[in-house]
Amino acid sequence: MDPQTYELGRQIRTTVLGADYVQRAASDADDFSQPLQDLVTEYCWGAVWGRDGLPLKTRSMLNLAMIAVLNRPQELATHIRGALNNGVTRDEIREIFLQVGIYAGIPAAVDSFRVAKTAFAELEAE
Repeated sequence: MDPQTYELGRQIRTTVLGADYVQRAASDADDFSQPLQDLVTEYCWGAVWGRDGLPLKTRSMLNLAMIAVLNRPQELATHIRGALNNGVTRDEIREIFLQVGIYAGIPAAVDSFRVAKTAFAELEAE
């Protein structure tokens, strides 16, 4: 593990997903899941999200589309929150999911709108 890349990943992950989320992920890790947490932090958040080629907002927008297509609702809800933290607007999220509907199928868009509606309601309730 590269300590600098890992630390960069931890910082970006915290910026995007929030300190509470990152702390919860760390405290929930055990002997079985800790290697996955390390991999995600170093490679996903540090080595890729930490690159200069795209701003965080653009990376969030891409993630929303890809995760919607993959039909991963829990990850989608997490990344909707992260996208909002990165400056993606609700209107932009709607447009992303409409685009998903055309290129990946209406069921993916319908599920994505449902997840977004729930995530927005949870955020408003906080």
